Amino acid sequence: MEKQEKILEAAKVVLAQEDCGSELPISAMLAKSSVPFSHRRIADNYNIMKRIYGFQVVQPRISNTERNLLYKYHFNTLENTPIALANVELALLKQWSTSVDDKLRADSDTLLQTRVKELKFILSNKYGIATNELFNGYKAVELYLDEITKFYSAN
Repeated sequence: MEKQEKILEAAKVVLAQEDCGSELPISAMLAKSSVPFSHRRIADNYNIMKRIYGFQVVQPRISNTERNLLYKYHFNTLENTPIALANVELALLKQWSTSVDDKLRADSDTLLQTRVKELKFILSNKYGIATNELFNGYKAVELYLDEITKFYSAN
């Protein structure tokens, strides 16, 4: 666990610079390389619901329990996450999702579901238009989920 904490802390220091969106292709590459089945299932559910409902209705915010789980693993809320840091977190979630530790694997899936819930909230409120241009981590998560569905549905 200490190794992951060090990786996240180092990534946060490096990512203190401006996030211009050039890291978005990394999200697409993450979605195409050995994605765990649980991530595929979550991405499929997200994209099916997105196609059916379009998230026109206001979605709920994350609960305090979900927020505490994010903070337990040193993740910030999605609205305060730059794209590059979101990519680092997605890579960690992929790694944790295939861990031999059952608790870490379950927490990884819960964290991704929490990210999806945050993404739905941001998109339903048109938050992306009025948000700070430095914190566009929601774009990385959305692209990751979309690319998983595109890449793995063709197989």
